Amino acid sequence: IIFPTIADIVISIIYFITYFNAWFGLIVFVCMTLYLTLTIIITEWRTKYRRDMNLQDNNAKSKAVDSLLNFETVKYYNAENYEVNRFEDAILKYQASEWKTQASLALLNQSQNLIIGSGLLAGSLLCAYFVTEGKFQVGDFVLFGTYIIQLYTPLNWFGTYYRMIQNSFIDMESMFKLFEEDEEVKDEVNAGNLLYQVGKVEFQNVYFSYTNGSVHDRRSLCTIMRLLFRFYNVQGGCILIDGQDISKVKQTSLRAHIGVVPQDTVLFNDTIRDNIRYGRISASDDEVEEAALAADIHDKIMGFPDGYDTQVGERGLKLSGGEKQRVAIARTILKAPQIILLDEATSALDTQTERNIQASLNRVCTNRTTVVVAHRLSTIIGADQILVISDGRIAERGRHEELLSKGGLYADMWTNQQQAQDSDSSSDTETKDRKSEKLQPPTSSSGHH
Repeated sequence: IIFPTIADIVISIIYFITYFNAWFGLIVFVCMTLYLTLTIIITEWRTKYRRDMNLQDNNAKSKAVDSLLNFETVKYYNAENYEVNRFEDAILKYQASEWKTQASLALLNQSQNLIIGSGLLAGSLLCAYFVTEGKFQVGDFVLFGTYIIQLYTPLNWFGTYYRMIQNSFIDMESMFKLFEEDEEVKDEVNAGNLLYQVGKVEFQNVYFSYTNGSVHDRRSLCTIMRLLFRFYNVQGGCILIDGQDISKVKQTSLRAHIGVVPQDTVLFNDTIRDNIRYGRISASDDEVEEAALAADIHDKIMGFPDGYDTQVGERGLKLSGGEKQRVAIARTILKAPQIILLDEATSALDTQTERNIQASLNRVCTNRTTVVVAHRLSTIIGADQILVISDGRIAERGRHEELLSKGGLYADMWTNQQQAQDSDSSSDTETKDRKSEKLQPPTSSSGHH
C-alpha cells in the first residue's frame, strides 16, 4: 500500500501544478508530507504507552493466576482482602496505562483529521476564489474536492496499517526476546544416542554452582539429580553413564533411560488416568492400572466416585500430598526406565504406606541403577553405596554398617533420628495411656467427700 500511495501523491501534485497552478500542488505536497510525518512521529511516541499497557496487563493476570493457584495459602492466612487489594491495584494501573494508550490514539486520529481537513479547506477556498474570478469553472472546484478526498482514503489506510504493524511488533516483543535466548543446555552437532549397558554412573571431578564465584553448591542433593538429567551442564569435570559422557549424547536419548520421582510432584489438570499415563503416552488402560497397583494407589483411586476418570484439579490440588507422590511413582513405574532417581520419594507418606511403596520400589529398582536422595536414613539402609554430602562435597561413603562403625556424620544423624523416633513412640504411648485413664470409671473413696 505504501508505493501506490506515494505514486498517487506524486501524480496528483504534478497534475495540479500542470492543470491548476503551483499553489494547489504546494497544498497537496504540504498536507501529504505533514500527514505521513505526523503519523510516524506520534505512532513511535505512543509505543511506550502500549508497551507499558502490556506490562501492566501481564502483571495483573499473573497476580490473578498466582493467587488462584495458591488459594489454600491465601485462606490459611486470611489474606483474601490483601489479594483483592493487590489485584485491584494492578487493574487500576492497567486501566491508567490503557487510558494513555487510547488517549494517544485519539490524538493521532484527530491530528490526522486536522491535517486532512485543513488541506481540503485551504484548497477549496483557493479554488472557490479562482471560480469567482472566472479563472476556474465550477467543475474544477468539484474535481479538486473529489480528487483530494479520494487521495486521503489510501493515506488513512497507510496510517492504520502502520499503527497496527507497530502495535503487533510491540505485543510480540516478549516472544522475540524468547527467540533471542540462547539454550543453556543443547546437543552437540554430532551427538549420538546413549548406548545403555549396565547403568554405571560416574561423577569425575564434577564442579558446578548456580551462581558464579561460588566454591561449591550447598543444594547439592537436588543438584546431583538435575545434573544427571542434564537440566544444567557441569562447569568442570564430567558425568559418565557406562563410560559415555552425557554431555556428548542427545538429551532425548539420555532422558529416555532415566525415570524421576521428584519430591514436589506437580500434576496436570486432567484425569488421574492421563496423569499416570504421562509416564508412557502409548500405555494401555490395563498397564496404567498395573502401575497404580505397584505404587499402592489403585485401591484409593477405585474409592473415588469417578475412579481413574477423577479430575485432579490445577497442579493436583484435589489430591493429598501422599496421593500425588504415589501418582508420580506410578508414572515412573509405567515408564520403566533403566536408571531411577528418587528425590525424597516417600517423604509425604505415612509409615505403613511408605513400607508398601518401598517394597514396590524395591521390585521396580531390581537390576536397575537407582540414585536415592533421602534425609530419612531408614529408607536407604540397604543401599550398595551411601554418600554423605556436606557443604557440596562428599564427606563419607560406604555401606550402612561401615558408616555407623566410623562414628562420623552419618552415625550422628542415625543416632539423632533413632532418638527422635523413640521419643515420638514414647510420647504416642503416653498419650494413649492418658486417654485410657480418662475412659476408666472414677473410683469411689471412703470417709472423705
